[in-house]
Amino acid sequence: METLQLNFPGTRPIARRAHVGVVASGDLEVLLSPAETTTVTIRTSVDGFGPIWRATLERFFARHPVAMRVEINDAGATPGVVTLRLAQALEETAPSSQESGS
Repeated sequence: METLQLNFPGTRPIARRAHVGVVASGDLEVLLSPAETTTVTIRTSVDGFGPIWRATLERFFARHPVAMRVEINDAGATPGVVTLRLAQALEETAPSSQESGS
């Protein structure tokens, strides 16, 4: 079991919390919450993949410069699954049409 802490610049705070995925073989759970900067805590069952986590998250946050606190609980997900779950969670943080007055 390994825990990683990473920070990224974020310019756009998310609107609300989100929770997607489950901790299961080859999958992961992502929890997002609003914050002033982007901090990522990864708890993974697979040791030694810090450089791959960093590269995957650098690509994601280069495309999505959001400010949020991210908690990832991983059970051996591939980088593609990581990116998919992050995108799903980020989509869940968007204000609903009722909140925006539409």
